[in-house]
Amino acid sequence: MKIKLTNRERRAVMASCVPALMTALGTPVSAMHIMEGFLPQTHAIVWGVVCLPFLVWSFLSIRKIVSQHRKAVLLLAMMGAYAFVLSALKMPSVTGSSSHPTGTGLGAVLFGPAPMALLGMIVLLFQAILLAHGGLTTLGANTFSMAIAGPFVSFGVYQLCKKLKLSRLVAVGLACGLGDLFTYCVTSVQLALAHPGQAGVLASLTEFLSIFALTQIPLAIVEGILSAIVVMMLESFAKPELREIGYLVKEGN
Repeated sequence: MKIKLTNRERRAVMASCVPALMTALGTPVSAMHIMEGFLPQTHAIVWGVVCLPFLVWSFLSIRKIVSQHRKAVLLLAMMGAYAFVLSALKMPSVTGSSSHPTGTGLGAVLFGPAPMALLGMIVLLFQAILLAHGGLTTLGANTFSMAIAGPFVSFGVYQLCKKLKLSRLVAVGLACGLGDLFTYCVTSVQLALAHPGQAGVLASLTEFLSIFALTQIPLAIVEGILSAIVVMMLESFAKPELREIGYLVKEGN
C-alpha cells in the first residue's frame, strides 16, 4: 500500500532525520525484547534517536490511512493487536533477551512497513509497562529491531515473491517468517555491540546468533504458517477492507 505524503509532511520526516544523523555521526561504533537496563545508556539513546524519523513517517502514514481508508482502520488496529499477542508469547533465550514471534510482518505485508513502526513501539511500550517484557530504556533498540527492521524485510520479501509469481499465501508465510528472523539478527547485532566481550564484536555476534537460532528458527516457521492462516481467514471475512487498502486489487482479485 503506497502512502503519498505532501511536501510539508516530507519536510517533517526529513527534519526528524537530523538528530538521528547527528547522533550516529557523533557516537563511536563501540558505543528480542532486550530487557530493562541491559544496554549501556549511550546505546539506548542512540537507538531511540535512530528510530525518530521512522516514527514520524509512521505517524503520517497512519494519519493518511485513518483519513482516506476508513474501512481499513479496524484492520490496522487488528494488526497492532496481533503483534501484541504474538510478541508477548516469550521464551528465555540469550541472557538479557528472549525469543518470541514478532507479529509485525503481517501488518507490513498488508499496509507497508511505515505504519508498523509506531504500532510496534506502542505494543512494546505497553508490554514493558504491563508485562515487564522488554524495558523503557531499551524501547528504542527493541522498536528498531521488531517494528522497523523486521517489517521492512517482510515487505521486501513479499514484493519479491509477488514478482516471482509465488502463491499469495506462500509469499505471506515467507515474508513474515524471514522478517521474524531478521528481527533477531538485528537484536544480535545490538547485543554484540553493547557486550562484545574479550573476543570482540564479531565473536560475540556469532555467539548470539547461534543461540538465538535454536529457538527463533522454529518460531519463525510457526509465525509464517500462522500469518498465512490469518490472511486466508481475512480473505474470507474482510474482503472489502483488503480491497480498500489495495491488497487484493494488486493481486488481481
